Amino acid sequence: MLELDRIAKTPPGGHTLFADLSLTLAGGEYVAIMGESGVGKSTLLNLVAGLDHPDAGEIRVGGQRISGLADEAAARLRREKLGFIFQAFHILPHLTLEQNVRVPLLLLRRDDPARAAAMLEAVGLGSRLHAYPRELSGGEMQRVAIARALVHRPALLLADEPTGNLDPETSDSVLALLREEIKQNGATAILVTHSAHAAAGADRVLELTRDGLAPRTLPRVA
Repeated sequence: MLELDRIAKTPPGGHTLFADLSLTLAGGEYVAIMGESGVGKSTLLNLVAGLDHPDAGEIRVGGQRISGLADEAAARLRREKLGFIFQAFHILPHLTLEQNVRVPLLLLRRDDPARAAAMLEAVGLGSRLHAYPRELSGGEMQRVAIARALVHRPALLLADEPTGNLDPETSDSVLALLREEIKQNGATAILVTHSAHAAAGADRVLELTRDGLAPRTLPRVA
C-alpha cells in the first residue's frame, strides 16, 4: 500500500533528515514511528501525504507515485485515500463540529451526516454536534480532528501525535478507536508519537534516527 524508496530530504538551511530512507507497508498494517524531537517524524508524514516533496527517491501509495504529482493531482489523492491527524488540528472555525467532520465526505460527494455524528459520538462529542470550535478545549479540538480523519474510511491514515493533548482515559479510548477503524476498514496507518503507551497498540514499532528506520522493542508493562 505504501512504499518509500530511498528518499532523501534536507530542509532549506537545515541539516539532512533522510539520506537513503526506505519503508514498505502492506495494506492493513498499523505502524508506530518513534524518535527524538527534530529527527524528522512530522516531515516524513508530510512527504507521504504529498504536502512536501523529497529531494530524491520515490513515494508510492497504492502503486501510484505521488512524489512527482502536480498539486491538483496530489490534492485529489489526499481527498480520496488519505486521512491526516495534524498536531495543529486545522479545524475550520466558522463550521460546527458536525460540519467540520463532514468536510471529507462532502469533498468526495458522498455526504453522510449519520456517519459524521457516529464518529463524534465515538470520540465523546456526540452531544456537541452543533457547537463551534471556539467553545472547545485543546483536547476536544484534537478529538474532532480524529473524527474528521476517520470519517471517510481512508485507505491510508497518518496520525501526528494524535493523543498529545488528551488525558490518559480519553487517550486510551481514542487509541482503541483508531485501531478498530484501521482494522475494520483494512487501512494502512502510520502513528507518529513520543508515547510508548500509544505505540504499543501498533502492529510494529520503528525508531527514526539520523541513520534511518529500525525496529524498536518496547519495554513490557508490568
